[in-house]
Amino acid sequence: MTEASLSVQTEGPATAMLRPRTRAATLLRLARYTAVKLFMLFVAVAIGIYLTILIANMGGYVDQIMRSQIQEQISLTVSMDPELRQLPVEQRQQLIRDMAALEEQRLGLDQPFLLRSFRFLGRTLTLNLGRAQQMTSDSGSRLVKNIILERLPPTLLFMATSNLTLFFTTLFFALYLSRHYGSVADKLVIALAPTSSAPAWFYGLFLILVFAGVLGWLPFGGMIEAPPPEDLLPRVLSLAKHLILPVMAWLISGFFVNVYGQRTFFLIFSMEDYVELARAKGLSSRDIERRYVLRPTLPNIITQFALMLISLWQGAIIIETVFNWPGLGRMLYSAIGRYDSPVIVGSNVIYAYLLAITVFMLDFIYALVDPRVRVGSGGAKA
Repeated sequence: MTEASLSVQTEGPATAMLRPRTRAATLLRLARYTAVKLFMLFVAVAIGIYLTILIANMGGYVDQIMRSQIQEQISLTVSMDPELRQLPVEQRQQLIRDMAALEEQRLGLDQPFLLRSFRFLGRTLTLNLGRAQQMTSDSGSRLVKNIILERLPPTLLFMATSNLTLFFTTLFFALYLSRHYGSVADKLVIALAPTSSAPAWFYGLFLILVFAGVLGWLPFGGMIEAPPPEDLLPRVLSLAKHLILPVMAWLISGFFVNVYGQRTFFLIFSMEDYVELARAKGLSSRDIERRYVLRPTLPNIITQFALMLISLWQGAIIIETVFNWPGLGRMLYSAIGRYDSPVIVGSNVIYAYLLAITVFMLDFIYALVDPRVRVGSGGAKA
């Protein structure tokens, strides 16, 4: 028996025994990474939600505002009642104080803010969003989840239409510009990129002025004309007509800066040495883009797409208010104006969970699209 065959016979079983150990070590590392990542994300979500509770309540100052509102409202109610108005002044004042104390007890304002803030945090972390203090849904419900679910479809319609259109149009146009570097269109996008510094609502005001005020072609705002059409087709056409201006404002605000950023990213990878080698081998432009330009940029594209998807939940506060769009953004604007902390926190806690889940899933998606990335290896690449 030769030395080589002896080596194969002695090393073969050892290598086979190492494989299960390596697989077990990999699974253990992955489980440890998953547990630590989930714990850290949960801590980050809890801290973010608690900061939202503090900000929404202004550190407890909102309690004083609510006590004053309760006192004023009860005083007005008592003064408008003919029977109670005949009571002596001291007795009437005592009645107002007793009624205000009962209302404060009902709302929990008789307890210290710090204690209530931690109780509120515990409820929100379990998605028990509670009841709104001021706002109600169209059906009259004060449950925060019902108020949010009622406003969710309009926001999803507006934000999905706007963001998906913006994402895919800028992606394909950026690819086109990366093929035509230095062209007139490329220079035009670079020149117009600073226009995206203006927010969407700023362009929305001008669009309303021109197309609704001057020309009268499109409605000033709202989601559907009043009274709503009974038939399906006129109803859909009315909805589409009301959607044109806010979507246009969103696209104008974000188009040029997104094209410029993605185009620059594509240019960086298209100038790599391996891309020049692929061109020298005679590969077509489409093959080069698909294999050597798009594939390395997939993690960046996926990240933008994932963050864009979860941004659909938040809505846009100012632009929805400008266009009188009955979505989550306008709901949040109204809640801030009414100091309705449960609605403010309820809207943000779901977004926080969606963001945490997205960040967690992106690590595994990166490992799928880029073989160099190893999950649980501290970001190391093979």
